[in-house]
Amino acid sequence: MLIAAALLYAPSAHAQPAIPHGPALPGPPPGPGTTLPMPVAAPDPPTAPAPLSVGAPVATPVPPGCPDVQVVFARGTTEAPGLGAMGQAFVDDLQTKIGNKSVGVYPVDYPASPDFPTAVKGITDASTHVQQIATTCPATKIVLGGYSQGAAVMGFVTTELIPDGVSVSEVPQPMTPEIADHVAAIALLGTPSERFMNVIKQPPVKIGSLYQAKTIELCVPNDFVCSAGNDIGAHARYISDGLVVQAADFAANKIAESPAPPVQPAAGG
Repeated sequence: MLIAAALLYAPSAHAQPAIPHGPALPGPPPGPGTTLPMPVAAPDPPTAPAPLSVGAPVATPVPPGCPDVQVVFARGTTEAPGLGAMGQAFVDDLQTKIGNKSVGVYPVDYPASPDFPTAVKGITDASTHVQQIATTCPATKIVLGGYSQGAAVMGFVTTELIPDGVSVSEVPQPMTPEIADHVAAIALLGTPSERFMNVIKQPPVKIGSLYQAKTIELCVPNDFVCSAGNDIGAHARYISDGLVVQAADFAANKIAESPAPPVQPAAGG
C-alpha cells in the first residue's frame, strides 16, 4: 500500500509552513515487495589582481563578478524550481551570520521528481557548477546544501566512488580531490537513510572522505525519511524545529574557519 504525506512549506525561516497544497511524499516503508516513490549564471571569469609591491606575496582577493560565498542548494521532491522553502530559509539565515560577505546562490537544476533516478540530473548539474566556481572563482568559498532528495543529490556529488550497481555512463565522474579545497561546508537536511534507499532500490548516500569533516547531517527525531522512525509530519519541521538555523550556524562557522585564499607571489618575486 502507498501512503501519501503532504509536505508543508514555509515562507520564512521563522515560521512553520501551513500551505494546503504541498507535495505528496511516501509514508513509512511498507512490507516486502512494495515499491515506494522518493520523498523527498556562471560567474564572470576572474581578473588577475594587481600586485601590491614587487616581490611581496599577495593574498588572492575574490575576482570581480565572484561572490565571497557561493551557496549551491538542491530542493526537495516536487518543490517548484528554485531553492525550495528549506533552501531559502537556509540562505536567509546564513546571510545574517556572515556579516557583509557577498553571497551568490545557485539552485540546482533538476526535476526533483518522485522518480528518483532522475536525481542523476541534479548530481551532474551541481557537480558541474561546483567545479566551474572552483575554476573561475578560486577564492570563493562554496557551501553545498540540500533537503530530502536534494540532500541525497549533494551527498552523491561529494563521493569519490561511483556506487555499486550504477553504470559509469549514467553518472558524472567524481570531482577531483582539489575541488574539496574550495568547499567550506555542506549542510544536509533530512538525508534519506540507508533503510529508505533500500526500500526504493537505490544505493545508500555516502559522503566523500574529503568532505566528511565539513558536513553536517540533520534529521528531525523520528522523521521517516532519515531515521528509523515513522513520523511523516516530522519531515516538514526542519524550519520550525530550528534545524535550518543550526545548519546555517555550522556553515557560517566553517566559512570562518576555512583556510584563507592561497597566496601568490607578485610579479617579479
